[in-house]
Amino acid sequence: MIKKVSTKASGKVALKTTGKNAPKSSAKQQGKKAAPAKKAAAAPVTQAPQDTLNTPADMTVLDRLFDVVQSRKGTDPSVSHSARLLSRGTYKIAQKFGEEAVECLIEAVAGRKDLLIGESADVLYHLIVLWVDAGVTPQDVWAELKRREGTSGIEEKASRPKQVLAKKDK
Repeated sequence: MIKKVSTKASGKVALKTTGKNAPKSSAKQQGKKAAPAKKAAAAPVTQAPQDTLNTPADMTVLDRLFDVVQSRKGTDPSVSHSARLLSRGTYKIAQKFGEEAVECLIEAVAGRKDLLIGESADVLYHLIVLWVDAGVTPQDVWAELKRREGTSGIEEKASRPKQVLAKKDK
């Protein structure tokens, strides 16, 4: 598995290979103190087959990611980031999605294309977690996009019913 690792101080992003096929390095090589050994996970977490890393990058990666996140729902939050987010509820998932969206916007405004790509991937991942939490499937979203296809954005937006937001009393 390849994970994005960022160092907040330098703002640089690196890729790190994890899992049983990852190169072994000591805690000293990583510049960290050795941590005590962790207990084995109660339930194994299913990982995507390695051959998916060799498939061309296209929209189907979002469907595969959705399937992985969906499979994490209700599993042990200590062994999966997706399971942990899902266990924390809609508010926390939405908050995390918003944070990632803001980071994406910052990179776009700064003109840092390479960091924008990484942040965009984060936004899509957290959007998918939000979909899983809400019971929305990628097919639901693709169908809505298909429905809008060929319609002017101005025309489509004008056709939406106006929503009135009620103000809360203080």
